[in-house]
Formats: sequence, C-alpha cells, structure tokens
Amino acid sequence: MTAEPLLQVEDLRVHFPVTEGVVFKRHVGSVKAVDGVSFDLYPGETLGLVGESGCGKSTTALALLRMLEPTSGRILFDGRDITSLSQREMRPLRREIQMVYQDPFGSLNPRMKVRDIVGEPLVVHGLAKDRKAYRMRVAELIERVGLLPDMAERYPHEFSGGQRQRIGIARALALEPKLIICDEAVSALDVSIQAQIVNLFKDLQDELGIAYLFIAHDLSVVRHISDRVAVMYLGRIVEVAAHDQLFSNPRHPYTEALLEAVPVPDPVLESQRDHQLLRGEVPSVTEPPSGCRFHPRCPKVLERCSNDLPLLEGEPGGRAVACHLHDHLHDGVTDRLQP
Repeated sequence: MTAEPLLQVEDLRVHFPVTEGVVFKRHVGSVKAVDGVSFDLYPGETLGLVGESGCGKSTTALALLRMLEPTSGRILFDGRDITSLSQREMRPLRREIQMVYQDPFGSLNPRMKVRDIVGEPLVVHGLAKDRKAYRMRVAELIERVGLLPDMAERYPHEFSGGQRQRIGIARALALEPKLIICDEAVSALDVSIQAQIVNLFKDLQDELGIAYLFIAHDLSVVRHISDRVAVMYLGRIVEVAAHDQLFSNPRHPYTEALLEAVPVPDPVLESQRDHQLLRGEVPSVTEPPSGCRFHPRCPKVLERCSNDLPLLEGEPGGRAVACHLHDHLHDGVTDRLQP
C-alpha cells in the first residue's frame, strides 16, 4: 500500500426527504440512510463493509459512484474531489470506478449477447478502435474471468448464476478500473460458487492491482477476501480494523454480536457457545436514537451513551472504534485510520 489513499470519504451523508400530502407536499422528516461515514481505501487494498440489511451499505456505494447525490460530505478519488462534479465531468472518472452488482441476472441485458454486454463500455468510452480489436479485447476479458471465448455469442439466460457473475466482472474489467465496488457480489450464489468468485476477485487483484470495496453481510466471505473491515450500523461506521484484528478481538459490542451470530460448523462446539442476543429491533432511520445509535440494544450500555455520540477514533495498532467503553484508550484526538 502507498501512503496516499485512492479513495477518501469524509463525513458522507445521504438523507432522503419524507413528505406528506398528495397535492401540497410538505417535508416532515428525513430518512438518514448514511449519516456521517468516513473511511480511506488504498490502492490494491480490499476494504470489507459489513452490517445488517438496511444499515446503509448499498446507499454508500451508490453515493460513491454519484448514482445517488450526497446530502453533504466529501468524496475524493485519486486526490480529486468528485462530490460536486456534474454528470458530464464524472463520465471520464467512471472508467476508473466500476461496480459489480448483487443480482448477476438482473444486471445483464437479456436481449444482448455476452459479446455486446462485455464490450459495451469500450463503445461508450470510445475505446473500440475497430471491429477486430473490439472482438479480441472482448475475448481476452471473457477468458480472463474463466469463460470460453465462444461463449461470447450466447445470451445471459444460457448461463448459470456463477457464470453470469463472471460476465459482470468481465464488463467491469473492460475499462481497466482502479477501483471496483462489489455490492453483495456473491450473496446470490451457491456457497461453492461463492468461493470460486471470491478466488477470482483475489487473482484479479494480484494480477492487476485493483482496489475493492467489498460490501457483504456474510462475515466468512469478508474474512477471506478483505485486508481491513469496516462495520456499519444504522448509517454510521462503528469499527474499522484489519481483518485478523477484528475477527480475533472485536472492540465494539455490535461487532461482537455480529461475530457471535455466525454459526460454527461443529454442532458440539455450537451448543457450548455463549451467544449474546441483542434485545429489541433495529431503530428507524427516520428517527435514529440520540447519542450512540446502538445504545438501545447494547448489552454494555453506559449512562452517557444515550446522549453523547461516540466518534470513530484511532487506536494503537491501526484500528478505530466508535464506543464510549474505550474512551480511556484515546487521547481525545480523532485520527485518520492508517492500514
């Protein structure tokens, strides 16, 4: 990793207005889907982003691509502030930031052959010099993701789910991006196929030096592929750490609960585990709790947790946690997290 981040996200917020009325609409509140997210991502690194459904992971991804407009905050890519760029100014940057979607069938046009799906980015960005070069590049991309060149003449419905996801990855690779955002890219696949796709991602990273923002809810997948992991709860990041640190010694009570919810394949060991069950339901993103967002469900809640919002502060060893339980470890200064 280099000293300079490829992607810097600073206090990112994405709020959706809530209105009442049919003719005369009035603003009555906001859905705070992302509410103050900050993190760095370095070249060639994989940052896992995990959390329960509805915590804001996919909204964060769409905001980074400017497919959703941020309410506030800053997004810097390769040292350039892209937060307020117009869609026309964003177009050249989209060559460097690509996305692999969750549904490998819904993200592919069923009326297009694989050759045209994979090659479309080349045409859109004017990179197809001639027909021969176009076909050679498409064949190279298809082979790189483990498919046969003659599969280019088929349609998406003729492939399995894992093969369709490989097509989506080939399309994302077409423009030689520096960053690929994987939004639940393996969650719709069988477990055996998940392993193959994750290994493909790792091989491509080793070969091409691509950085990944890997969004998932399956912690075993995140543990296998990620260099660092960020844990998200109700629109905010509550802990960031190297993957081995996070899984061996979680510091935030929510992270502990997530890890304890992962079943152990040995039935004897599973029966002996002391599970920490979370009380209550996930609060509404329209009216999030004051103070720490997790305090209504936290088994280790302190008096100040209901009033004071904990900051994501750096700790020794290159990790960060937003929890009042660990305030004595900080010097009161919020540090940027370094890998």
